[in-house]
Amino acid sequence: MAVLAPESNSLQIEVAHVAKDQAPKSSPPFRILIVDDHDLIRQGVRFIFSRDPQFVICGEAANGAEAIEQVKKLNPHAVILDISMPVMNGLEAATEIRRLAPQTKIVILTMHDSAQMRNQSQEAGADAFITKSQVASKLLQVVQSLLQIRKAETS
Repeated sequence: MAVLAPESNSLQIEVAHVAKDQAPKSSPPFRILIVDDHDLIRQGVRFIFSRDPQFVICGEAANGAEAIEQVKKLNPHAVILDISMPVMNGLEAATEIRRLAPQTKIVILTMHDSAQMRNQSQEAGADAFITKSQVASKLLQVVQSLLQIRKAETS
């Protein structure tokens, strides 16, 4: 599981769920599903990915139940998933998404920064855990790492 250490801004890979030779078989752009009950957070995440042509936001959802329906319909490469949401929380949704789409990378994006939440996220099948305070600087980097994408080279 990729985890950002609370005491630093450096990325730490604790458990690698992806072998280097297991990059997604489809060609870019990589499809990203954003799941958060706050529209402002979804807009911010959309903005982060809009700056990189390797990604397209294929859908959004405001709760875990909607996320599961979107995963079934859209088959995203990655899901950015909040924990605290109405109807169905992100941990329940992550468990179901992992069962339905084991190849989909799940990134938990939450304001809850604790070892317990990290452990629960990993148990639910998440590939990475990022706090909302770190999202602007690290989210794109973590998703690129999970999907085995090289940073787009600029000329």
